[in-house]
Amino acid sequence: MIRVAAVGDIHLGEDSRGTMRWHDLDDRADMLLLAGDLTRHGTATEGHVVADELTACPVPVVCVLGNHDYHQNQQDQITAVLRDAGVVVLEGETHTVEVANQRVGVAGVKGFGGGFAGRCATAFGEPEMKAFVAATKTASVALREGLRCLHTDYRIALLHYSPVADTLHGEPPEIYPFLGSCLLAEAIDDAGADLAVHGHAHAGTETGRTAGGVPVRNVAQPLIRAPYTVYHVNGTPTAAANAASAANIHAR
Repeated sequence: MIRVAAVGDIHLGEDSRGTMRWHDLDDRADMLLLAGDLTRHGTATEGHVVADELTACPVPVVCVLGNHDYHQNQQDQITAVLRDAGVVVLEGETHTVEVANQRVGVAGVKGFGGGFAGRCATAFGEPEMKAFVAATKTASVALREGLRCLHTDYRIALLHYSPVADTLHGEPPEIYPFLGSCLLAEAIDDAGADLAVHGHAHAGTETGRTAGGVPVRNVAQPLIRAPYTVYHVNGTPTAAANAASAANIHAR
C-alpha cells in the first residue's frame, strides 16, 4: 500500500511564513504531491516563502505549478527556488520515489483548459483560439509520454487543471472550459495510471474518474479544507485503467 499525501492551491503569500506544519506527516504518508497554485500572485519572493515552508517537510515533495504561479511571468525563478530547496518541480518531466521496495512514478504537467466531451474548444478560427487549444494539446502529449516512460510499480498523474468534469461539480458550468480539458484524461487513459491528482477547482468535488476508470482527486485546499489529504493506493500496481481500481483509493 502506498500512502500519498496531496494538496493544491495553498496560495502562500509573503505573510504566510510559518503557516505550514507537518504534524508527523512521515507517519501518515510516504510522499507529498502539490497540485499547483503554490503562490498567491506568482512572484519569486512568494516562491521563496513556499520553499522555506517545504524545507522541513519530512517526506519527498513533488509538485507542478499552477496558473497563479505563472501570473507575473516569474515561473522560472519560482521553479529554481523550489528545486534549490529539494522540491521536485515537474512540467512534462517525471520523477520516481522509492517506497518500501516499490517504485512510485509521477508524471506532472500544469495542464490547461479547453472543456470536456461534447463541449470542447477546437483549433479552428482565430490564431488566439488555435493557440489556446494548442497549449492543452502540448500538455496532454507531455503527460501521455511521461506516463508511458514510467516503468514503475505505480504511476500517478499530477496536474493543476482537471482532466475530468466529475471533479468540477459545484463550479459554474460556464467556466468548465477554463478549469480543465478532456484531452488530459485521454492521455491518462491511453498511458494508464493508478491515480490522477489536480487542484484549481476550489468549489468543485473531490472524487471522480476518467472514462477508463482511473481515479481522479481534486485536492484544492479550499475544497478539502485540510493541510492535505492522504490517499491509500493499493491493489494491483498500474492496474487503474479499469473501473474496478477506483475502489482501491481511500481518503484518510
